[in-house]
Amino acid sequence: MTITDAIDAMCNLVTPREIRLDQVGLAPQTFDQLRFPKRYRNGVPLPDYLRMMDKAGVKQALMLAVRAGDLREQGSFEIPYERVRDVCKTYRNRLFGLAGIDPTRGMQGLEDLERAVTQYGFVGAHIYPHWFRRPPDDAIYYPYYAKCSELGVPVQIQVGQNLNYRRNRGFPAVDFPIALDRVAINFPDLKIIGIHIGFPWHDEMISMAWKHENIYIGSDAYAPKHWPKSFVHYINTYGQDKVLFGTDWPAITPERGVSEILALGLRPGPLRKLLRDNARRVFKLPRAK
Repeated sequence: MTITDAIDAMCNLVTPREIRLDQVGLAPQTFDQLRFPKRYRNGVPLPDYLRMMDKAGVKQALMLAVRAGDLREQGSFEIPYERVRDVCKTYRNRLFGLAGIDPTRGMQGLEDLERAVTQYGFVGAHIYPHWFRRPPDDAIYYPYYAKCSELGVPVQIQVGQNLNYRRNRGFPAVDFPIALDRVAINFPDLKIIGIHIGFPWHDEMISMAWKHENIYIGSDAYAPKHWPKSFVHYINTYGQDKVLFGTDWPAITPERGVSEILALGLRPGPLRKLLRDNARRVFKLPRAK
């Protein structure tokens, strides 16, 4: 099958500007741990990245305006919503914004989220729980879940193992997929995407998506050729409507992500749902032009 219109549901902004401003959050040893190609480590200008997407058959991507940790703590960082807004405006109908959530910002954070959706056109929200040392079902996030539900936008939540992104700051795992259980019950109208496949607790993540109509799985951050067999089976059978393709660029390049998925031998229907249809439906994205 030839792929020309895949949707990358999880992508980071990694241009020379973000590298220069230390807005990527990856130390040199983390790039090494990810085996990230050296030619990309100084950042990739957006026109070049769009060409990488084109080569892979990725037509659209969701771009994260990351909020990683309380800015009062050393090592935390963010990419301003306005930066992602401008990028998405430049590449209209190809790139779409995700509003990173920092729950320590209180009412200001809620106002920022509403503005991102209603004025900037962002299509969803995103949380890195380990950066705040609070699991996804902690009450600190509940006002943001309520706001997302009110605005009618999904929220991506990292679940599974995380790395230590800074030598001087550890990040214990708090993002267990089972924590989404209580969130889904309390916010039944909120679409929740557990990203990073929940690895190594991927079977727990599958059980959450099977149990709850409003829980989905993001397949990003892990090379498809290494996906667990139970996850591939889920995508190809009873979970074909519940998994969204993503790279978590720079963790995975678009070309590697798509080519390794094509090599999995998925049936045409589930393959198309994984690479395009599920993301379009969940995030209410327009058709690519």
